[in-house]
Amino acid sequence: MNLDDFSDLIERPDGGVRRDAEERRERLIVPPGALGRLDELGEWLSAAQGSVKVHAIEQPRVVLFAGDHGVASLGVSGRPAGTAYELVRSVLDGASPVAVLARAASVPVRVVDAGLDCDPELLPAEVVRHRVRRGSGRIDLENALSTEETEAAIRLGMAIADEEADSGTDLVVLGDLSVGGTTPACALIAALCGTDASVVTGRGGAGIDDLAWMRKCAAIRDALRRARPVLGDQVELLAAVGGADLAAMTGFLLQSAVRRMPVILDGVVGAACALVAQRAAFRAPDWWLAGQVSGEPAQSKALDRMALNPLLDHGVTVGEGTGALLALPLVQAAAALAAELPERPEPAQLPEQPLAPEPTIPDSSPDEVN
Repeated sequence: MNLDDFSDLIERPDGGVRRDAEERRERLIVPPGALGRLDELGEWLSAAQGSVKVHAIEQPRVVLFAGDHGVASLGVSGRPAGTAYELVRSVLDGASPVAVLARAASVPVRVVDAGLDCDPELLPAEVVRHRVRRGSGRIDLENALSTEETEAAIRLGMAIADEEADSGTDLVVLGDLSVGGTTPACALIAALCGTDASVVTGRGGAGIDDLAWMRKCAAIRDALRRARPVLGDQVELLAAVGGADLAAMTGFLLQSAVRRMPVILDGVVGAACALVAQRAAFRAPDWWLAGQVSGEPAQSKALDRMALNPLLDHGVTVGEGTGALLALPLVQAAAALAAELPERPEPAQLPEQPLAPEPTIPDSSPDEVN
């Protein structure tokens, strides 16, 4: 598998349609600029949909990729290693923040087990049937995946993207359910941005103390030594310091761009996968929106590299796609405004009046003068 092949498959959103949408925006009754970023979002949606008049976002969907990471055994996460299935269970039971918000917004949620470290019987068959392997390797000492497993995970993500596109999903809110996932995400971003571990290491979604932060920083530093020799090969990079869920998300993002299906990214894990996907196909980020600022320094670095400006900054660190889902109403509002605001009426044209004849001065004779 060569992810560079996606570079020939992915096209940018229609630039001509976007220019036409910008011209139409100039004619709306609300002055240009008065709606702030909603104008920009509306024009982006026009280009993505290939229609000057934006269609409403009618079938959004939350897609969450789940996995456990061996590096969590070092105590780099606020949750115990191997407990990501509890996060999945909470979503399925409707008790997690993303589940509550999705229910309130009538947005369906799909959970895909790419690499959970639990018995399959603990979760529904439709969740675990896609699993590539049980947990991912400890990236400070060993590869997260074999090359074959990495390719299988990427193909899994591609297949999920195709299923969503074929079912009519018109926008995806992408998130992850993982324990230890921010550590490989930071390692990927540090490797691709050419920076040190300390610059990208954050506190994670569950929050960690200073000792755990130092352990996390050391694990990323060790992972970087193994990542740098394979920077030229995205598949080998994901195998070395990624994970099954991260590889699946990367494949999902690339195939979503192929299928012209917009995606809202959530936190640092999604940003890391997007950065890997951008390395393979430079046009792909034109199909994504950054939903929110998570507070993770690695996320900020990745978004800067991809020139993606987050829509929200509410201090949401819970992960699970929650911040990205909060941005969905903003995107839907932009679509509604772009589609339904009327254009200014043309100024009334006064009928042309015939020109009045010029006054004539009668000729005067010499006798009249005298």
